[in-house]
Amino acid sequence: MILKYDVVVVGGGHAGCEAACAAANMGAKTLLVTMDMNKIAQMSCNPAVGGIAKGQIVREIDALGGQMGRVTDATAIQFRMLNVGKGPAVWSPRAQCDRGKFIWEWRRVIDETDNLDVWQDQVDELIVEPSQCAATASQPTKQVVGVRTIWGAEIRAKSVVITAGTFLNGLMHIGRKMVKGGRIAEPAAEHLTESIAQHGIRSARMKTGTPVRIDKRSVDFSKMRQQDGEQRAYRFSYFPGKSGKSGKSGISGQSGMLPQLPCWECYTSPAVHEMLRSGLADSPLYNGQIQSIGPRYCPSIETKLVTFPDREQHLLFLEPEGSETNEMYLNGFSSSLPMDVQIAALRMIPGLEQAKVYRPGYAIEYDFFDPTQLKHTLESKKIEGLFFAGQVNGTTGYEEAAGQGLVAGINAALKCDGNKEFVMHRDESYIGVLIDDLVTKGVDEPYRMFTSRAEYRILLRQDDADARLTERSYEIGLAKKDRFDWWMEKKAKIEEIVEFCKTFPIKAKEINGALEQLGTTPLQFGVKLEDLIARPQLNFNNLMDIIPELREFIDKLPNRKAEISEAAEIRIKYKGYIERERLVADKMHRLENIRIKGHFDYEKLQGLSTECRQKLTAIDPETLAQASRIPGVSPSDINVLLVLMGR
Repeated sequence: MILKYDVVVVGGGHAGCEAACAAANMGAKTLLVTMDMNKIAQMSCNPAVGGIAKGQIVREIDALGGQMGRVTDATAIQFRMLNVGKGPAVWSPRAQCDRGKFIWEWRRVIDETDNLDVWQDQVDELIVEPSQCAATASQPTKQVVGVRTIWGAEIRAKSVVITAGTFLNGLMHIGRKMVKGGRIAEPAAEHLTESIAQHGIRSARMKTGTPVRIDKRSVDFSKMRQQDGEQRAYRFSYFPGKSGKSGKSGISGQSGMLPQLPCWECYTSPAVHEMLRSGLADSPLYNGQIQSIGPRYCPSIETKLVTFPDREQHLLFLEPEGSETNEMYLNGFSSSLPMDVQIAALRMIPGLEQAKVYRPGYAIEYDFFDPTQLKHTLESKKIEGLFFAGQVNGTTGYEEAAGQGLVAGINAALKCDGNKEFVMHRDESYIGVLIDDLVTKGVDEPYRMFTSRAEYRILLRQDDADARLTERSYEIGLAKKDRFDWWMEKKAKIEEIVEFCKTFPIKAKEINGALEQLGTTPLQFGVKLEDLIARPQLNFNNLMDIIPELREFIDKLPNRKAEISEAAEIRIKYKGYIERERLVADKMHRLENIRIKGHFDYEKLQGLSTECRQKLTAIDPETLAQASRIPGVSPSDINVLLVLMGR
């Protein structure tokens, strides 16, 4: 049987779901192939979305017209804004979700998306033919034309997106026991890697893991510290839900409709550590069984003991898996030790002495592909029309996967109509930073996004993703007119608030008493309102109490009062920082505009260092700016290239 589509997406995880919906919403006839329709967008590890830098990615996905933010809002059981004690550049939203409802909300989204079909099957072969384009040094000689499945279905397509997660030759470990699989109780994809690699695409192995799952009925919560969510109701999505334009829409609206549940803090102890150490000889991480590299920033509990031998305790978080289940997730206790060692150590933790376990933690090894073999569109440099997104590119995390999936889906759809491309720069989005890091630097361990990876953090805040991206998405046809109009209304209201604050006069004698009570220096002469907002002790909330005109102006906003006023306040308060960072970004854009791909045979440029020639040949950067970010390429090497370009 032969099926024909514009875009085929292989894998129904977070990357695959975003890729499929993006391609379909842009008008491409799309097929999502997944092993199990009942585990669409499964949260294989922690049932949470967002966090440091990851929350910014989710806001960007939403601003572009993706789905993760809206699905999270509909299934959130706790919401927190992290880093609020620091500047807004690093504020990061995070939501605990109902794992089961998250899957079914995604199923609803997919079922209601036009142009999108689902096929339950397993892909094990890529169909590749000679490229119809004239071969050049920078043009692949092969093109993908479809895939075949283990059940014999042949699916023809103009673009194929691979989002296979941890399933490519997946191998699970608990102690010395090894079982093939892509996730617990699910089969591995055993032939797809080889089908792709035979075309010259390099693959390697990585490792990740997950903790024990616990029955909450067996937990003594009185021995733990309760951690509640935010009192203020946030949302990930900028766009209103089914309630329409009400006060419950936008970032400041109600987060989901599910009961809001607490998490719980507990700690390991020296006795717990001693028990865990007793199993190290049988740990696949330390007995030679696992050779691949795991995530540095989400280590297993046994890795923590070896790396930090003097630590007497480690903080753990016991988190609910949903509003209608007894299953709980022990964050920070990821392990692949023998199950008897895991459970014995677990029962030494205060509050978990009688813990009943649904299943132990386990590690999983899987194949990934070297992302330096990709363009910034996430299309392969080797095979035209073939895109990769998610953990197959060496990343870790649902959010990083979803962001890549969205970009791959957009470009897979654009590929069907010609050679148009959608690429975001490093000053436009965290997704742009993520992809540029992957294709320029590659990975030697699972890549996780942090705010520190972005050099333009003040431009990439969680509050302004719609300002950065919604109009761009509307131009390519992903964001629809209702979302565009919703943003344009907000944009106009922000400008009105900024202009009001820029022009409203403040008289010293009328306000100095109130300023002193607020702990800030009195005025020597009159100023404009924006000058007061710039002070660290002052904000809209306390100024509205002493400046009635400001309260009246904000109260007149038709909707999203908190969201719009927060965005305006940040813009005013951090105006100098924002303008300075924008100047730096604009200077870098000059190098971004100097295209060098196809201009040089780097091996013949003796003015470059040997390492530089090797790295430039391997990466084949698109622009001079990308070349400058490649490890091993020095500023003097860039100057040589500038001279050769006549600059």
